[in-house]
Amino acid sequence: MAQGKIYPSAASAVADVPDGAVVMLGGFGTPGLPQGLIKGLLSQGARGLTCISNTCFEPRADEYNVARLVENGQVSKLITTFIGRPAQEVPALDLWRAGVLQVEVMPQGILAERMRAAAAGLGGVFVPNVYGHPLDAGLEKRTLNGVEHVLAPPLRADFALIGAHRGDHLGNLTYRLTQRNYNPAMAAAAAVTVAEVREVVAAGGIDPERVVTPGVYVDRLVLEEPS
Repeated sequence: MAQGKIYPSAASAVADVPDGAVVMLGGFGTPGLPQGLIKGLLSQGARGLTCISNTCFEPRADEYNVARLVENGQVSKLITTFIGRPAQEVPALDLWRAGVLQVEVMPQGILAERMRAAAAGLGGVFVPNVYGHPLDAGLEKRTLNGVEHVLAPPLRADFALIGAHRGDHLGNLTYRLTQRNYNPAMAAAAAVTVAEVREVVAAGGIDPERVVTPGVYVDRLVLEEPS
Protein backbone atom coordinates (compact mmCIF):
# COMPACT_ATOMS: atom_id res chain seq x y z
CA MET A 1 0.00 0.00 0.00
CA ALA A 2 1.28 3.46 -0.90
CA GLN A 3 2.30 5.80 1.92
CA GLY A 4 1.54 9.24 0.57
CA LYS A 5 3.48 9.48 -2.68
CA ILE A 6 5.79 6.58 -1.83
CA TYR A 7 4.87 3.29 -3.50
CA PRO A 8 6.28 -0.03 -2.28
CA SER A 9 7.32 -1.27 -5.72
CA ALA A 10 7.57 -0.29 -9.35
CA ALA A 11 4.85 -2.80 -10.20
CA SER A 12 2.39 -1.15 -7.82
CA ALA A 13 3.24 2.32 -9.16
CA VAL A 14 2.25 1.40 -12.73
CA ALA A 15 -0.53 -1.07 -11.96
CA ASP A 16 -3.30 1.28 -13.16
CA VAL A 17 -1.80 2.24 -16.53
CA PRO A 18 -4.70 1.32 -18.86
CA ASP A 19 -4.73 -0.03 -22.39
CA GLY A 20 -4.43 2.82 -24.89
CA ALA A 21 -2.61 5.19 -22.52
CA VAL A 22 -0.11 7.78 -23.71
CA VAL A 23 3.11 7.16 -21.77
CA MET A 24 6.28 9.27 -21.70
CA LEU A 25 9.47 7.36 -20.91
CA GLY A 26 12.38 9.42 -19.64
CA GLY A 27 16.06 8.96 -20.26
CA PHE A 28 18.66 9.56 -22.94
CA GLY A 29 20.08 6.09 -23.35
CA THR A 30 20.65 4.69 -19.87
CA PRO A 31 20.96 7.97 -17.86
CA GLY A 32 17.58 8.80 -16.39
CA LEU A 33 15.96 5.64 -17.77
CA PRO A 34 13.34 4.32 -15.27
CA GLN A 35 14.15 0.67 -15.87
CA GLY A 36 12.22 -0.66 -12.87
CA LEU A 37 9.05 1.13 -13.98
CA ILE A 38 9.41 -0.16 -17.53
CA LYS A 39 9.95 -3.67 -16.17
CA GLY A 40 6.78 -3.23 -14.13
CA LEU A 41 4.86 -2.08 -17.21
CA LEU A 42 6.10 -5.10 -19.15
CA SER A 43 4.75 -7.41 -16.47
CA GLN A 44 1.53 -5.42 -16.10
CA GLY A 45 0.83 -5.91 -19.82
CA ALA A 46 -1.08 -2.76 -20.85
CA ARG A 47 -1.45 -2.73 -24.63
CA GLY A 48 -2.18 -0.25 -27.40
CA LEU A 49 0.17 2.26 -25.77
CA THR A 50 1.43 5.44 -27.37
CA CYS A 51 5.01 5.77 -26.12
CA ILE A 52 6.98 9.00 -26.24
CA SER A 53 10.73 8.59 -25.82
CA ASN A 54 14.03 9.91 -27.11
CA THR A 55 14.98 6.84 -29.13
CA CYS A 56 13.97 3.25 -29.71
CA PHE A 57 16.71 0.83 -30.76
CA GLU A 58 17.08 -2.90 -30.29
CA PRO A 59 15.93 -4.59 -27.07
CA ARG A 60 18.80 -5.42 -24.70
CA ALA A 61 18.83 -8.34 -22.31
CA ASP A 62 20.58 -6.21 -19.68
CA GLU A 63 18.31 -3.14 -19.97
CA TYR A 64 14.61 -2.36 -19.75
CA ASN A 65 13.77 0.27 -22.35
CA VAL A 66 10.98 1.23 -24.75
CA ALA A 67 12.24 -1.31 -27.30
CA ARG A 68 11.31 -4.08 -24.86
CA LEU A 69 7.73 -2.76 -24.76
CA VAL A 70 7.64 -2.62 -28.57
CA GLU A 71 9.02 -6.14 -28.85
CA ASN A 72 6.39 -7.32 -26.36
CA GLY A 73 3.58 -6.03 -28.58
CA GLN A 74 2.39 -3.40 -26.09
CA VAL A 75 2.98 -0.32 -28.26
CA SER A 76 0.73 0.79 -31.12
CA LYS A 77 2.33 4.19 -31.72
CA LEU A 78 5.83 5.50 -31.09
CA ILE A 79 6.73 9.20 -30.94
CA THR A 80 10.49 9.57 -30.96
CA THR A 81 13.55 11.09 -32.62
CA PHE A 82 15.30 8.02 -34.03
CA ILE A 83 14.49 4.33 -34.49
CA GLY A 84 17.55 3.14 -36.40
CA ARG A 85 18.94 3.13 -39.92
CA PRO A 86 17.14 1.37 -42.80
CA ALA A 87 19.65 -1.48 -42.84
CA GLN A 88 19.21 -2.23 -39.15
CA GLU A 89 16.83 -4.95 -38.01
CA VAL A 90 15.17 -3.63 -34.88
CA PRO A 91 11.60 -4.41 -33.74
CA ALA A 92 10.33 -0.85 -34.23
CA LEU A 93 11.51 -0.76 -37.84
CA ASP A 94 10.22 -4.24 -38.60
CA LEU A 95 6.80 -3.53 -37.11
CA TRP A 96 6.59 -0.16 -38.89
CA ARG A 97 7.40 -1.79 -42.22
CA ALA A 98 4.70 -4.38 -41.52
CA GLY A 99 2.15 -1.63 -40.83
CA VAL A 100 1.66 -2.78 -37.25
CA LEU A 101 3.36 0.16 -35.52
CA GLN A 102 2.73 3.86 -36.17
CA VAL A 103 5.88 5.96 -35.89
CA GLU A 104 6.15 9.76 -35.62
CA VAL A 105 9.75 10.99 -35.86
CA MET A 106 11.03 14.51 -35.21
CA PRO A 107 14.24 16.31 -34.18
CA GLN A 108 15.16 16.14 -30.50
CA GLY A 109 14.72 19.87 -29.99
CA ILE A 110 11.18 19.81 -31.34
CA LEU A 111 10.31 16.82 -29.14
CA ALA A 112 11.55 18.71 -26.09
CA GLU A 113 9.80 21.96 -27.04
CA ARG A 114 6.48 20.20 -27.67
CA MET A 115 6.63 18.70 -24.18
CA ARG A 116 7.55 22.06 -22.66
CA ALA A 117 4.62 23.64 -24.51
CA ALA A 118 2.30 21.10 -22.90
CA ALA A 119 3.82 21.76 -19.48
CA ALA A 120 3.24 25.50 -19.88
CA GLY A 121 -0.32 25.09 -21.11
CA LEU A 122 0.51 26.46 -24.56
CA GLY A 123 -1.23 25.56 -27.79
CA GLY A 124 2.02 24.56 -29.45
CA VAL A 125 5.26 26.08 -30.70
CA PHE A 126 6.13 27.46 -34.14
CA VAL A 127 9.21 25.79 -35.62
CA PRO A 128 10.93 26.25 -39.00
CA ASN A 129 12.52 22.78 -39.16
CA VAL A 130 9.79 20.75 -40.85
CA TYR A 131 8.31 23.35 -43.22
CA GLY A 132 7.94 21.82 -46.67
CA HIS A 133 8.44 18.29 -45.29
CA PRO A 134 5.71 15.62 -45.29
CA LEU A 135 5.63 16.04 -41.49
CA ASP A 136 3.97 19.45 -41.92
CA ALA A 137 0.81 18.01 -43.50
CA GLY A 138 -2.31 19.48 -41.93
CA LEU A 139 -0.40 21.79 -39.58
CA GLU A 140 -0.88 25.54 -39.35
CA LYS A 141 1.81 27.56 -41.15
CA ARG A 142 2.93 31.15 -40.65
CA THR A 143 5.69 33.42 -41.87
CA LEU A 144 7.57 34.86 -38.88
CA ASN A 145 10.40 37.34 -39.44
CA GLY A 146 10.52 36.29 -43.07
CA VAL A 147 10.89 32.59 -42.27
CA GLU A 148 8.22 29.95 -42.87
CA HIS A 149 7.15 28.14 -39.68
CA VAL A 150 4.90 25.23 -38.79
CA LEU A 151 2.86 25.00 -35.59
CA ALA A 152 4.00 21.87 -33.74
CA PRO A 153 1.24 20.83 -31.29
CA PRO A 154 1.99 20.20 -27.62
CA LEU A 155 2.81 16.69 -26.44
CA ARG A 156 0.87 15.61 -23.37
CA ALA A 157 0.72 12.22 -21.71
CA ASP A 158 -1.49 10.29 -19.36
CA PHE A 159 1.58 8.96 -17.53
CA ALA A 160 5.25 9.97 -17.39
CA LEU A 161 7.70 7.36 -16.15
CA ILE A 162 10.93 9.10 -15.27
CA GLY A 163 14.21 8.49 -13.44
CA ALA A 164 15.86 10.79 -10.91
CA HIS A 165 18.63 10.69 -8.34
CA ARG A 166 16.86 11.70 -5.14
CA GLY A 167 13.28 12.40 -4.13
CA ASP A 168 11.66 13.50 -0.89
CA HIS A 169 8.30 12.55 0.58
CA LEU A 170 6.69 15.57 -1.08
CA GLY A 171 7.89 14.44 -4.51
CA ASN A 172 10.61 17.05 -5.01
CA LEU A 173 13.33 15.67 -7.28
CA THR A 174 17.01 16.21 -7.99
CA TYR A 175 18.97 14.69 -10.85
CA ARG A 176 22.56 13.61 -11.19
CA LEU A 177 24.63 14.57 -14.24
CA THR A 178 22.91 13.53 -17.49
CA GLN A 179 19.82 12.17 -15.72
CA ARG A 180 18.61 15.72 -16.26
CA ASN A 181 17.62 15.23 -19.88
CA TYR A 182 13.96 14.78 -20.86
CA ASN A 183 12.84 13.87 -17.35
CA PRO A 184 11.98 17.37 -16.01
CA ALA A 185 9.98 18.27 -19.14
CA MET A 186 8.10 14.97 -19.09
CA ALA A 187 7.30 15.32 -15.39
CA ALA A 188 5.49 18.59 -16.08
CA ALA A 189 3.69 17.41 -19.24
CA ALA A 190 1.81 14.38 -17.88
CA ALA A 191 -1.37 13.93 -15.90
CA VAL A 192 0.34 11.37 -13.63
CA THR A 193 4.11 11.39 -13.09
CA VAL A 194 5.85 8.39 -11.57
CA ALA A 195 9.49 8.87 -10.55
CA GLU A 196 11.97 6.08 -9.90
CA VAL A 197 14.72 7.40 -7.62
CA ARG A 198 17.94 6.06 -6.16
CA GLU A 199 17.27 7.57 -2.76
CA VAL A 200 14.21 8.73 -0.83
CA VAL A 201 14.65 11.32 1.92
CA ALA A 202 12.31 13.04 4.35
CA ALA A 203 10.60 16.29 3.45
CA GLY A 204 13.20 19.03 3.87
CA GLY A 205 16.02 16.61 3.10
CA ILE A 206 16.71 18.29 -0.24
CA ASP A 207 18.11 21.81 -0.36
CA PRO A 208 15.33 23.90 -2.00
CA GLU A 209 17.95 25.51 -4.23
CA ARG A 210 18.78 22.09 -5.67
CA VAL A 211 15.22 21.00 -6.48
CA VAL A 212 14.83 20.65 -10.25
CA THR A 213 11.35 19.11 -10.45
CA PRO A 214 9.00 20.46 -7.76
CA GLY A 215 6.82 17.93 -6.00
CA VAL A 216 3.65 19.49 -7.43
CA TYR A 217 4.51 17.70 -10.70
CA VAL A 218 5.21 14.30 -9.12
CA ASP A 219 2.40 11.98 -8.07
CA ARG A 220 4.27 8.78 -7.18
CA LEU A 221 7.75 7.85 -6.02
CA VAL A 222 9.35 4.44 -6.06
CA LEU A 223 12.81 3.48 -4.87
CA GLU A 224 15.07 2.02 -7.54
CA GLU A 225 15.49 -1.71 -6.98
CA PRO A 226 19.01 -3.15 -6.81
CA SER A 227 20.15 -4.56 -10.15
